[in-house]
Amino acid sequence: MTDTRTTRPLPNEFVEATRDIPFYRENAAANSFPIITKSELAETFPDSFMTPQVQTALESGAAQYVWSTGTNHARMPLIRPPLFLLKTYYAVWRDHPEIGETFAAGVPRVSVTTRLATDHVTRISEAKGGAPADIARRWLDDRTVYVNQELDPATWSSAAVDRMIAEIGAVSAENGGGRYHLDCSSYHAAYLFQAAGDRFPQPVSAIHGYEFTPRNVRSFLAERLDCPVVELFGSTELGYLYYGDTQGRYHPHLVDMEVELQPIPGSRGIHSLVVSSIRNPFMPLLRYNTGDCVHTGDGSADPRQIVRFCGRDKELLVTDTAITSQAELDDVIADISARVFVYQLRVDGSQSELAYTTFDGAALDRSSADALAAAATRLTGSMVTVAHRTHIPIGKSGKYAWLVR
Repeated sequence: MTDTRTTRPLPNEFVEATRDIPFYRENAAANSFPIITKSELAETFPDSFMTPQVQTALESGAAQYVWSTGTNHARMPLIRPPLFLLKTYYAVWRDHPEIGETFAAGVPRVSVTTRLATDHVTRISEAKGGAPADIARRWLDDRTVYVNQELDPATWSSAAVDRMIAEIGAVSAENGGGRYHLDCSSYHAAYLFQAAGDRFPQPVSAIHGYEFTPRNVRSFLAERLDCPVVELFGSTELGYLYYGDTQGRYHPHLVDMEVELQPIPGSRGIHSLVVSSIRNPFMPLLRYNTGDCVHTGDGSADPRQIVRFCGRDKELLVTDTAITSQAELDDVIADISARVFVYQLRVDGSQSELAYTTFDGAALDRSSADALAAAATRLTGSMVTVAHRTHIPIGKSGKYAWLVR
């Protein structure tokens, strides 16, 4: 939805960092850069980023090929330094004013997130030997271990829950002096807390940052975890750009970066997030449309006014009367009932069904369900009916799709 034809100059450090890269050579010479997209990058990759320095780095192991993560959008091939994303995570954790002390104290990081992430760690740790299920294979480095091995947290067996709780306890006791930092997909952490109850080991700090987190899910975690719970926003290709605080406010962490916002015409103040970054020396991304959407506090295109990340550009619901982001529907749901857990809007022409689960498993009362259907209809411009479910399957990536068309 962003006009990629508009060009503009960038500061000198961005120009100099890309002058010798084939993909940018002409733009750098003129200091006139258009907005670029994942598909445009992929068309000529890797030749368009192959310089003698990059070739040497690939041969020495200082750079590596990876793929961006994909939930319900296209994945993109990348060249980046090893552990690039993890190092930016650690930088934010270290600098965060509310949880930085846990980084400085060296507490271990336990990741309760997608099976895809765990599988990635076991693959890159193959040289350690043993079976992929072994915990030794699930340590990413000397302070980060991944515990989830199942696709859908809603169907975790009691044995899987027992194993994860035991592993968290052991890591905390053996590596953290009884303390650990929880890194999580918010949904996975909520499911594990529900399944484990009082057995869930309390972390000393927690970060969720793998996907959009509904207000109800964040509230569920914040109310039950006796520690600061904060959010990170970033991506595989860029690293982490913003961090949240315990009040839900966002703060920039834009080392070697510049951010701009592009309004989405016809929306209720939604902007596309466009990032210029030279943080990755092997594949700088200048005026890169991340595919993420934001709202600002004053409705302007001032990135200093960002108040929330409201979903993905390709996951906006467009009808004859409205353009709706996940965050806008999420507001409607949270305002009507804090009991809604997972939800999914399935659109069929001018009709839609909003399926939902609840934290307690019981359906909403008729009054709340009717209010939700009416509010969602007004918001989206689609005729919405509401249906209670006991289970909404997770996507093959281990993340939920809020919108199915």
